[in-house]
Amino acid sequence: MKQPTPDKPITDAPTKLGSFVASPLHMFCGAALIGAVALVFLYDVLFAITSGNSVLVAVGTGLYLAVAAVAAFRLSQDFPHPTLGLCNLVTLSRLVIVGILCVVMLAGIAPNWATFGIAALALCLDGLDGWLARKQDRASDFGARFDVEVDAIFAFVLAVYAAINGAAGHYVILLGLPHYLFWIARLQLPWLNQPLNPRFSFSRKAVCVFQIGALIAVQIPFLADGRLELMIAAVIFALIWSFARDILWLWQRRRPGI
Repeated sequence: MKQPTPDKPITDAPTKLGSFVASPLHMFCGAALIGAVALVFLYDVLFAITSGNSVLVAVGTGLYLAVAAVAAFRLSQDFPHPTLGLCNLVTLSRLVIVGILCVVMLAGIAPNWATFGIAALALCLDGLDGWLARKQDRASDFGARFDVEVDAIFAFVLAVYAAINGAAGHYVILLGLPHYLFWIARLQLPWLNQPLNPRFSFSRKAVCVFQIGALIAVQIPFLADGRLELMIAAVIFALIWSFARDILWLWQRRRPGI
């Protein structure tokens, strides 16, 4: 008697469904939506700005979702791993914190221990995502770029916030601009799009930590009165030195005709 053969499409269905659910893109999108809900919740719990501030909440959450959507698109294009990894979820959680600070800035809330605490948490998580990427073998160009862009947005929001609330002089905004000025320069000067010197990576990261650390320090309530002007000036000079060194190195290695 001939044995019935199993129905192949039915047999394969669980595998396909499991692959669909576990895909990095769907996991990232689901985590981003959870982050949006967390944003609205934390606005209210930490700063009580949900009631009567629906416009601010909508703007802050919308900006967060816009950045997350761009990141999701980039992930869909060139992510090389079968699973997302905790590293990218940690970077996404830092983006949630940036969203909180953005609404706090727009609401005109003065620096306090809550703003300092969540900003310091974001800085701590900045070191964790890279470690997790190496630990779980989930390093990727997407993850590195996502990390850099979240750092840049974080620095820009903190710099504008410090300038608005008087924690430092208005020139503190310069601490949030280098990444974007370099990006604009790359559009005009193709030779700036070459890979950066890997030997400078440690000092480049150290200057970035110095930059973010200084911007977080001005969130400490009893220091948010302009007394850290000298430190802000030192960070500006460190950023100029770091970017100038990279630009000079790239200029020396530019190809003829570029």
